[in-house]
Amino acid sequence: MNVSVRSLCEFAARKGSLDFRYTPSPTALEGVTGHIKVQSRRPDPYVAEYPLSGEWEGLSLGGRVDGYFASKKSPYLEEIKTHRGDVRRIGPGPRGLHWAQLKVYGALFCLRENRDSICLKLTYFDVVKERETSEELLFEAADLLNFTGELCARYRQWAEQNQRHRQQRDTALSALKFPFDHFRRGQRDLSETVYKTISTGRHLLLQAPTGIGKTLGVLYPALLTLPRKQIDRLFFLSCRNTGKQLALDALGALKQCQREAVPLRIVELSAREHACEHPNLACHGESCPLADGFFDRLDGARQAATEAGFLDQPTLRRIALEHQICPYFLGQEMARWSDVTVGDVNHYFDQQALLFALSQQDEWRCLPVVDEAHNLVDRARGMYSVGLSEGLFKGARKRMAKPVARAITTLNKAWRQLTDHYQQQIGQREGSATTERHYLPAPPDELNQALQGLIHAVIDHLSEHAGDNETQQLLFAAVAYLRLAELFGDHSLCSLDFQRDLSGNALPGSAMLNIDNLIPADHLQARFASAHSSVLFSATLSPPDYYRDLLGLPADSHWQDIDSPFSADQLELRVVRHISTRLQHRQQSLAPIAERIARQYQRKPGNYLMYVSSFRYLNDLTAQMAKAHPDVPVFKQTPAMAPQRRQDFIDRFKSGHAGVGFAVLGGVFSEGIDLPGEQLIGVFVATLGLPPFDHFHQILQQRMHARFGNGYEYTYLYPGLRKVIQAAGRLIRSPSDSGVIELIDPRFAEAEVNALLPSWWHPVPAARLNADSAAAPDDTS
Repeated sequence: MNVSVRSLCEFAARKGSLDFRYTPSPTALEGVTGHIKVQSRRPDPYVAEYPLSGEWEGLSLGGRVDGYFASKKSPYLEEIKTHRGDVRRIGPGPRGLHWAQLKVYGALFCLRENRDSICLKLTYFDVVKERETSEELLFEAADLLNFTGELCARYRQWAEQNQRHRQQRDTALSALKFPFDHFRRGQRDLSETVYKTISTGRHLLLQAPTGIGKTLGVLYPALLTLPRKQIDRLFFLSCRNTGKQLALDALGALKQCQREAVPLRIVELSAREHACEHPNLACHGESCPLADGFFDRLDGARQAATEAGFLDQPTLRRIALEHQICPYFLGQEMARWSDVTVGDVNHYFDQQALLFALSQQDEWRCLPVVDEAHNLVDRARGMYSVGLSEGLFKGARKRMAKPVARAITTLNKAWRQLTDHYQQQIGQREGSATTERHYLPAPPDELNQALQGLIHAVIDHLSEHAGDNETQQLLFAAVAYLRLAELFGDHSLCSLDFQRDLSGNALPGSAMLNIDNLIPADHLQARFASAHSSVLFSATLSPPDYYRDLLGLPADSHWQDIDSPFSADQLELRVVRHISTRLQHRQQSLAPIAERIARQYQRKPGNYLMYVSSFRYLNDLTAQMAKAHPDVPVFKQTPAMAPQRRQDFIDRFKSGHAGVGFAVLGGVFSEGIDLPGEQLIGVFVATLGLPPFDHFHQILQQRMHARFGNGYEYTYLYPGLRKVIQAAGRLIRSPSDSGVIELIDPRFAEAEVNALLPSWWHPVPAARLNADSAAAPDDTS
């Protein structure tokens, strides 16, 4: 059995409590750079990344110690650990783990070289101050061998259990049966495509319509490939909690329908704020009772969790509390030992993604499966974007300790220099409050240096004092911003925003410095490259080049469009060309659109959804309905609806009462809701969903054109039409559904736009292309 030195120690050498005391860890790039800097300082004959391996207690241990000074007189092995801030903040738990790794390397070295002793050097390197703190100790070989033997004995029992599990898992999955007697129409083609693509080690963009059972149709063949291709882990990643639940339901069905139980370990990950039992307490043993002694009680909880097998959040919580440890961190631990992990997309694609880090550390052959993958572009942009508010620091100085207050004073000075420079370039505007934005060529160096100073001051303060929430928020904000500032490139945009009052004066403390990611491919490419294969599926993944380019998928990634089980006979599609919904025509469009809605409702009463481009347009249109057609029941989405109000909106369709719901395209009611049968019989869409033609999107278009040559399409057309198709897709959810879709705008009839609509909607009868035609207004941009 092969095991890395790091994995051995993380399993068998950790003791005591959890300890997360707000010391920001270096980024992966900072860690690599820090190691190189320390290694370059060492004299010859120093060998960096020195490989060591050996057999022990039936285990094949291996790894690379950071450095080996190969002097005959005074050789030593060195481990280098990068950090930020006061080295005293590194507690006994992490230090013990670091020494354990170094001691195992020492044992391997003594065993191979037949030495009686070896000097071991543990070096901590502050990546900001570039300062080393080292401890050097001489160890007898016998002590190192005994220490390593104890770790291996502890690990071997667990490893043998996992090896038996892997054999049983692969045997069961090789004979896995589909849980139903028949595939749905289109589902078999979907499953065959998934199986073949994973088997060839390629990446798959899978466009498949709603209603054919995509989740089960993807998971079944993916599980079949695990034993055949020796894949270690399957990650089911969703952009919504509803997607996670569908995956858990499908996995449960696959396990239960087999003749013999499938020993498949499944864990559901959730965000810390959803799993934390004590959100007001810090994550270390001196603060939280569930962090105190965490590793001392972890063995029992881990064993109970593996025996349970199916670890959704309620099960994880029950087991964790039975053993008095943190449910969130038990879930993180079980991600190491589970065959299938179900979680949010950020668990693999974010900067600090757990699943990606584990895959790298343990060299897993992993298979990420991404549900509702059309959302991954925007979600990934959010993962690699950040905003830093001047208001977070204004006024904080008086409430802080003196060293932190001095750092805030320096930071505020840097803010003033930055904002004064750009405010002088802004002419005052009269008449309305507004936000004004300036684009910077790069994150400003002076402010970055001041933020570094603040981080040092806060960390030094926290090393001696308990951290209050305000101080911690300052630290988190500064670290999050600087991490992306250090990665800044042409994939991102830096901007400075000002809030202005009615007189056009900048509001004090209102400046916001932003780093907005435009092209997530530069960050995600390594995630896809490290996976054996990946499957991204959705009802809207067209055109494929858009997703390949923006997500960083290899050029040879396969794209497949699964035939829909639905037919054009189920759908009455009308493209209304004589009503323009462009901004300059919206007031003229209100009356004719209201007339069309009322006419359709009178012709066939029932539930309809009307999607428009903005809340202002929505309010104008519902006011027109109330004025001209008060007999038509109307209900509408409002900004920032509370969860219960959202549910009330959806339940209105299920109440048995007829009416027309008005919603904003791209909002919470545009996807992720199911209204089958008579719950919804028609959809109107009075917008192409194009983003605003503002300065930000003009810059985005320029960047897209420079990188991919499709600036307008990648910025406007494809994202807009995707929202239209997702919204209209609320109508036909099963082969028995039927209804009407009206696309209101002459641009829907253009060949380029029409070609992006789902293939099963076509052909559009000529009579419907000019439905209820009348003299069209001027169609100018």
